[in-house]
Amino acid sequence: MSFNIAVDGPAGAGKSTIAKKVAKNLGIIYVDTGAMYRAMSVFMIRQEMNPEDKEAIAKKCREADIEIVYENGEQIVKLNGENVNPFLRTEEVGKMASVISAIPEVREKLVELQKALAAKSDCIMDGRDIGTCVLPKAQVKVYLTASSMVRAKRRYDELVAKGQDCDLMQIKVDIEDRDYRDMHREHSPLKQAEDAVLVDSSDMTIEEVVEAIMNLAKERA
Repeated sequence: MSFNIAVDGPAGAGKSTIAKKVAKNLGIIYVDTGAMYRAMSVFMIRQEMNPEDKEAIAKKCREADIEIVYENGEQIVKLNGENVNPFLRTEEVGKMASVISAIPEVREKLVELQKALAAKSDCIMDGRDIGTCVLPKAQVKVYLTASSMVRAKRRYDELVAKGQDCDLMQIKVDIEDRDYRDMHREHSPLKQAEDAVLVDSSDMTIEEVVEAIMNLAKERA
């Protein structure tokens, strides 16, 4: 039986950064579910789909084939055979991903792939509903969060480092809006699984969070 770690939490909590480091330290696969939704988002934007037309998106998602592969130690997200890593982290893609992730048909298509991968491989997976829906039997479940201001500041620093002009308070508002959408969507809303360990990273370093999750994994391995 494979060993699975589920990491859930709101946008900007550092889930992917932490999960990648834990995966590397434990020698297991990291499955970036957010990147899979973002790849679907790239597909929808390229198809010029209207975010409001959920029925059309539900039908269109069948045309997208999304897979995660490792090449030279790097995780590559492929959309219909194309490496779309360079397009995944834009604000436009993030907003579309938040919309389409609430559509049941989109989620069903991606969850199928995620479950199959977790069944055959030791892995750590992060997202919004991993511990509650995708991997309900994961041996380790973590709900990773941080205050909206801390998350906004992290995002602000990232964008400034890339030379982009941005507004800290607007980023905070966008994060809080996204939290609300994610927590109140009809299908698979963001929430802490009953058996998940809460980790608030507001006053923790990345290394401290990684250590906390690794200790949980070692206890339950």
